[in-house]
Amino acid sequence: MTLASWRRWPFPLVIGMLLGVVLAAALTACAVPPPGKVASPASPSTVSSVSSVAEVPPLAPAKPARLEIPAIGVRTGEIVDLGLAGNGTLQVPQDAITTGWFTGGPAPGETGPAILAGHVDYKKVPGVFVRLKELKTGDEALVHRVDGSTAVFTVYAVERHSKASFPTEKVYGDTTGPELRLITCGGDFDSSTGNYLDNVIAYAKLTRA
Repeated sequence: MTLASWRRWPFPLVIGMLLGVVLAAALTACAVPPPGKVASPASPSTVSSVSSVAEVPPLAPAKPARLEIPAIGVRTGEIVDLGLAGNGTLQVPQDAITTGWFTGGPAPGETGPAILAGHVDYKKVPGVFVRLKELKTGDEALVHRVDGSTAVFTVYAVERHSKASFPTEKVYGDTTGPELRLITCGGDFDSSTGNYLDNVIAYAKLTRA
């Protein structure tokens, strides 16, 4: 799916596809919930609560190139494209330090929720998002784009959800302006399966460019 084509797809269809084949960004170094399994509602563990963040107009389409999150020491190399694997789950970066962008959604700066994902750890190496849970309301994420612009997003919430209760629609659902979702694994590690039990999700809005 191209950058432009996402905006032409009706929102219910996009969400239906994601619910049916991705069950969302239960991503990164951990197992993805079974395709087609719709999560039941549950109370999230909230690290930072929602606050009012001013929005700015959307930017023209442009792929993300690099990511910086000064508050937690993130400064990535090239951001890679993530699509869907053969089993319908979301692809994941192939090493600990790489961040990926889900190309089935908008680019950072376009209207809608752009998805960036990275590992909390990978093969015993600390991941690029190992400190994602430490983000607070008001922290900034800077997405440097291939057109030379930088989209600056301000965090308004950080949540942790069990994978059985991943908030698919909240993460991927339509938004009135440009937003960003940063996703990794978290919670307890299940040594019997080699997977984390939860996902950590940071929500942010575009506040300047």
